Amino acid sequence: MIRPARKAALMLSVSLLLASSSMPAAAQVRSRARTGTSAPILERNIRAELSFLASDAMQGRGSGTGYERIAAEYIGSQFRQFGLEAGGDADASGNKSFVQRVPLEATDQAEAGATWNAIGVLRGSDPNGETIMLSAHLDHLGVNEALNGDKIFNGADDDASGCVAVMELARVLAAGPRPRRTIYFICFGSEERGGYGSRYFIAHSPVPLEKIVTDFNFEMLGRPDAKVPPGKLWLTGYERSTLGPELVRQGAALVADPHPEQNFFQRSDNYTLALRGVVAQTVSSFGLHPDYHRPSDEISKIDFPFMTRSLNSLVRPIQWLSNSRFRPTWLPGQAPTR
Repeated sequence: MIRPARKAALMLSVSLLLASSSMPAAAQVRSRARTGTSAPILERNIRAELSFLASDAMQGRGSGTGYERIAAEYIGSQFRQFGLEAGGDADASGNKSFVQRVPLEATDQAEAGATWNAIGVLRGSDPNGETIMLSAHLDHLGVNEALNGDKIFNGADDDASGCVAVMELARVLAAGPRPRRTIYFICFGSEERGGYGSRYFIAHSPVPLEKIVTDFNFEMLGRPDAKVPPGKLWLTGYERSTLGPELVRQGAALVADPHPEQNFFQRSDNYTLALRGVVAQTVSSFGLHPDYHRPSDEISKIDFPFMTRSLNSLVRPIQWLSNSRFRPTWLPGQAPTR
């Protein structure tokens, strides 16, 4: 016969076990983040988010289209769910949303119009306001009715994969202890049309540029690059600053960009900040695959296990960066100029 006290303890243990097994996904992520588990980013979450952003229903998220706005609103809703602070426009009552409207200038290919950034903020404890940015771009090339066959540029790798990286890092970092540095999670609009989203954000930055420690930008992470070791991502401008080598020392699966002839350092939203003096670089795994800027850049081509493993390698280094006093610098003569 079980003694009453022992029986009560046994019942309590069973109750806790059942409670933990039915714990919501967000709470499970929070538990993993706080206990330092090495793989808090889950493949099922990556699949869910990327499958929506790169679906035919999103009509290629064309720059300045309503579908781009839907992408921004979706990402903003995820930021809200993760418990971030809204960083977008304020309404008449002063209440902020997670979406920032950006005026779009006319070009030879398109008329002027409303593009959108999605912005979430994890407020840090540092009274000096030091900030890091994790960014990607949410737009792609939309639909080309002149094509035969598939007309939708789904942009699964370019750059739904980068947006998912930002969202999943937001999920994990928001679930953990409050960081020392404030973190801005931003998915920019109209990168494909000329970087209008990032240019507008920087021109109206809510943070003094000298307080921005770094911008860690994500672009095309959904497929491995055969020119680097298995499981590795590469960093544009790796040789230009102290950022990449230090993150590698902290465990990030990063190597130097193996395609210097492509000038990728200058071909994403990081460059807008880099020209203003901020150490801003892009992490990627683009191996020059033939689906770049074609309708064939679809979900079926994404290597989800690779993406899950490589993003998990960045969690602890970024947590470290958000709490450390390390400030990356450009190496002598390596700061970009126009």
